[in-house]
Amino acid sequence: MVNKKRLTRLLKNLIRIDSQNPPGDEMEISRFIAAYLEKIGLKAKLYDFKKRRSNVIAVIKGNNEKRSLLITPHLDTVPAGGSWKHNPFLAQIKRGRIYGLGATDCKGNLASSLEAINSIIEDSSPLNYNLIFAATADEESGSAFGIRPLLNKGILKPDQAIVLDSNEFNIIITQKGLLHLKIKIKGKRAHGAYPWRGENAIDIAVRILNDLKKHRFYFKKNQYLKPPTINIGTIRGGDKVNIVADWCKIELDLRFLPGMSAKNILKELRNIIQRYTKNYSIEIEGLQQPYFINSSHRLVKSLIQASSKEKVKAKIRGSEGATTISFFQDKGIPAVAFGFGSSGCAHTANEHVKIENLYKGAKILENFLTSYNF
Repeated sequence: MVNKKRLTRLLKNLIRIDSQNPPGDEMEISRFIAAYLEKIGLKAKLYDFKKRRSNVIAVIKGNNEKRSLLITPHLDTVPAGGSWKHNPFLAQIKRGRIYGLGATDCKGNLASSLEAINSIIEDSSPLNYNLIFAATADEESGSAFGIRPLLNKGILKPDQAIVLDSNEFNIIITQKGLLHLKIKIKGKRAHGAYPWRGENAIDIAVRILNDLKKHRFYFKKNQYLKPPTINIGTIRGGDKVNIVADWCKIELDLRFLPGMSAKNILKELRNIIQRYTKNYSIEIEGLQQPYFINSSHRLVKSLIQASSKEKVKAKIRGSEGATTISFFQDKGIPAVAFGFGSSGCAHTANEHVKIENLYKGAKILENFLTSYNF
């Protein structure tokens, strides 16, 4: 049976372990979880793809070992920053909430999944498949040392997956793609008193960005997602106030919908840039494809049913941000995101989560896992 006090104590311990990324160091929290799993009777294994960037995996054998289901929260958090009223590593409880870095994203979901597993083992509940638990590193910086190599190297090969990285019992079935770009523009250096003798790369960049913000990409409407977005993340250029800038660098964050092509987006971007200069380069710093799974999939329906047994109305949603579900798409593995965090708390100062939601979440997970059939 899921134990609220045990769950709360576990989350407090997890929050008190620093796993900020950057700098990125999940070794201590991975070892803590491995010890926890082994204490409840499971064999845990650590995988590192960079020094101290640890992932922890354990398997509960089921009646049908030909089928497998993965549940996967992540271990790292964003940096705490300096705006907290509460100590981000103290895990204080106030008015039924636990305050601390990662409480919502994603240590609350991590604690609920571990408590659900603990309860399943305690009750000797049979499963109809092999249950794989993987708590992964580096989610906050692209998963290069986490879920991606675990999938690419065939260490994880589940038939289906649930990414535990959502809020308010929302089931994420679709999300935007992500395209991070660095655009480098070259101009011609000259004395600032004679700007006509040079070619100002910053001026060129401003014209390009003005056109880009006005540009409308073609897309099909998605009932769960807002239209595509462009964010100008950084712009740097020039060497001194009295010199015509002969260089400018721009970093862009583009989020695009299922059905859109990153290749076409790049083509349209190049057409805009070439209105003003031929002397440029584009570097792709990050690319994550958009994702969609049908709302009638068994994973979705079963999560809704398990939630309703706890009198929780799980809602189907889309994600404007990027969870790791798209990496499963690359391997042909059906996946959804699900979780119990508090809306609007991720990546904020004074991050918190409702203890009651985590308790219900652990019970929902236990019910789902013990009743799920492929």
